[in-house]
Amino acid sequence: MELAIVIVGIILIIVGFAGSILPALPGPPLAYGGLLLLLFNDIHKQTIASGSYFWLIALGIITLFITIVDYYMPIWGTKKFGGTKAGSKGSTIGLIVAVILTFFTSGLGAILILAGPFVGAYIGEKQSGQPNNIALRSAIGSFLGFIAGTFMKIIIVLIIAAYFTYILI
Repeated sequence: MELAIVIVGIILIIVGFAGSILPALPGPPLAYGGLLLLLFNDIHKQTIASGSYFWLIALGIITLFITIVDYYMPIWGTKKFGGTKAGSKGSTIGLIVAVILTFFTSGLGAILILAGPFVGAYIGEKQSGQPNNIALRSAIGSFLGFIAGTFMKIIIVLIIAAYFTYILI
């Protein structure tokens, strides 16, 4: 049973990595769930007893914070660079379309996921009647917000994975 729990925890962390990039999956919370699963397993009760509550709570708070902030990063980036709600919505739609197209194209996944928010924000701004320079600035802001949010999620999932590995060893 312990092996099954460890395997499920590892799977949750791997899916957490994927969710750090894909918008449909809550990456850091899934990875944190894998860590919780491992820590509350009978075989690792001693780890919890030895004072790892601090790290468990700290990682939980950071995970929650990053998950909330991540939803606002593309919107913040778009607004910071002069965009509108149409650009923010376009950025989200562009990312979703990029994820869907990734399944139908081989080798272009990373490019599509990086380009999707940018193209979506640009199209959203153009649809709302913005001139090219504002649409382009908005797209750049959305892209930078998406990259910042993705970077934060990847970092916390790496920390969770490292702590998971530390507990196993």
